[in-house]
Amino acid sequence: MEGARVAIQGLGNVGQALARFLADCGCRIVALSDSGAAVHSTRGIDLRAAIAYKMRHGSLAGLAETEPIGHADLVGLDCEILAPCALANELTAANAAQVRARLIVEGANGPTTPAADRILAEHGVTVVPDILANAGGVTVSSFEWVQGLQVFFWDEAEINQRLERVLPRAYDGVAEAARRYVVDLRTAAQCVAVDPVRRAPQLRGVFP
Repeated sequence: MEGARVAIQGLGNVGQALARFLADCGCRIVALSDSGAAVHSTRGIDLRAAIAYKMRHGSLAGLAETEPIGHADLVGLDCEILAPCALANELTAANAAQVRARLIVEGANGPTTPAADRILAEHGVTVVPDILANAGGVTVSSFEWVQGLQVFFWDEAEINQRLERVLPRAYDGVAEAARRYVVDLRTAAQCVAVDPVRRAPQLRGVFP
């Protein structure tokens, strides 16, 4: 991860949290966008300064030591990781071939259309699908449900420890399914999700 260049589309709750995490891992954030502007710096963007600037001005427009780019241009930047964390249907058949990143991590819900998925696969781009990449929130929601039932509450450190056990295991299971069935990660995630439903009626003897 050290030195990997990252372009993040969207600096809301998801994009901001992802940017902080990747910066802590040693990645270089080379592009950020919000609803009002997109900015780029090959040297890397000072994330704390960018977040503070956005809080003061309501937009990234005019952020010091960056250059403005079009929202559409962010998708095609030269980087290792592209993280669409804003809206659905941002990667389409019209722009998927412009993607230069080798890894796409979906922070938004449904940012990649099926047509774009096919194009990205043809170009050898790995897509970590939304059902896996942004599953942290719903996983912690399940933790909250369990705590509420037990009336036994965990602190933030324990929540994070539990989450760090669940998500890598989930990714490993999806990656193994992708290898087994020779499919992309999105299809593999669907296989992993559907398989317990398929097996349950068999185990219960509902079907021969």
